[in-house]
Amino acid sequence: MSNSAATAYARVATTTASPREIEAQVLLKAANKLQQAVDNADPISDQTKQALLYNRKLWTIFLSEAMRDENPQPLDVRQRIANISMFVLTQTAALQVSPQFDHFRPLIEINRNIAAGLSGKQ
Repeated sequence: MSNSAATAYARVATTTASPREIEAQVLLKAANKLQQAVDNADPISDQTKQALLYNRKLWTIFLSEAMRDENPQPLDVRQRIANISMFVLTQTAALQVSPQFDHFRPLIEINRNIAAGLSGKQ
């Protein structure tokens, strides 16, 4: 598939996907970026820095949305999302300061497990 065709397909797929599917896709993208950084085995590479930054931005959005008063989710669900977000953000920040690849695994698994739940593939 040509690059422009792939881009067009991705754009259409995103516009037709539900919010849950989009959330699942970005969580998998974050997990894959983190896994690729681990596979690259260079803790100070640009790839590692970008993977951690992407994960941090993603979970900052999730935390912000969970804390929004207008969020239609029940309070207990929002609190659980906020708690997971804080854990992920704390771990991600620690890895940005001192990247240790054995500590990437929990972040990768959290992203993949939540993505699976959102997409109904548990």
